[in-house]
Amino acid sequence: MRGPIAPPQVPLAASRADAFADLVQDSVERLERRWPQLADIDFLVLEVPRLDGPGQAWHDEAVPLGGTISAREGRPARVVVYRRPVEIRTKGRDERAALVHEVVVEQVAELLGLTPETVDPRYGEDQG
Repeated sequence: MRGPIAPPQVPLAASRADAFADLVQDSVERLERRWPQLADIDFLVLEVPRLDGPGQAWHDEAVPLGGTISAREGRPARVVVYRRPVEIRTKGRDERAALVHEVVVEQVAELLGLTPETVDPRYGEDQG
């Protein structure tokens, strides 16, 4: 048998990167019901955080799971979720979805100048 095992619309055919992006999108959609202004923020998935310059190391700091970029010069604010650091810290889709949502909530809270609990009253409850 030649060809894909499943058609492209079936989840089996989704790459890990696509599946992760879907988790981020699901989290954003959950929050947009409460915070419609999130439609003005770009949400991005990057593989890993970038170091600020060549030859730099992380030292003793933990590798970030996400970050924010403030709006400037006609560009919207951005929330970034780093796929590989999140994947490494989770086992299974449910745990990954919970951590992705936590990271998105924390980054949105930072952009909006609010506490994570204000952004999502259930913040922290997803932890198993």
